[in-house]
Amino acid sequence: MPLLEVKNLKKIYTTRFSSQQVQALSNVSFTVEKGEYVAIMGESGSGKTTLLNILASLDKPTQGEVLLNGKSMTAIKEKEISEFRRKNLGFVFQDFNLLDTFSVKDNIFLPLVLSKEAYPIMKQKLNILAPKLGISHLLEKYPYEISGGQKQRVAVARALITQPQLILADEPTGALDSKSTDQLLDIFHEINKEGQTILMVTHSTKAASFANRVLFIRDGMVFHQIYRGNQTNEQMYQSISDTLTLIAAGGK
Repeated sequence: MPLLEVKNLKKIYTTRFSSQQVQALSNVSFTVEKGEYVAIMGESGSGKTTLLNILASLDKPTQGEVLLNGKSMTAIKEKEISEFRRKNLGFVFQDFNLLDTFSVKDNIFLPLVLSKEAYPIMKQKLNILAPKLGISHLLEKYPYEISGGQKQRVAVARALITQPQLILADEPTGALDSKSTDQLLDIFHEINKEGQTILMVTHSTKAASFANRVLFIRDGMVFHQIYRGNQTNEQMYQSISDTLTLIAAGGK
């Protein structure tokens, strides 16, 4: 059974003042196996953000269903949804979403604190995770005292510390310089090799070239997908670039 199943998703928004309907997703279906690393690409307005919000259980589809390990996320009661997210999903955002009034350590601990986990267990998890991400020396600092690349590694630690079934990453390299981008993509590659399932939405061809599969969204539908197979990152980069050129030209 796939870890994530997306079945016939449709999302229609009604504008507040004109009551005009906008269809953000038309009929999106795909699966993600446990341990996969999948990137989702598409032009602005293609439906990527809407899809990610539904997968993150931040929004509900007009039609269709999302299952995580066989459990319907779209059927979870509103009062239970926050706990479900904390236990099963890890989030990495473009703008880091760290709290400047909390130390790095406390930012990482936050989801465990909300889950009322015992401090010795939280500390044990952090002691394993921090050296792996190269942030041990940053734990007592505050987010405003560290670089963008360091902030994103802290955000990855916060996402991983709950040992989630699925990491959802939204443009994770969008605010990073090239060196920090390389470091983050290497980290994603390593944690995926260790078995972590990752689903990343990105505009970056380079970021997507690290994934094992790339889904392309156009006009609210899955338009095409590329499997890595035996391709190197450079070959994946070229395959992705060719597909994006085809999409921009309106090809089928």
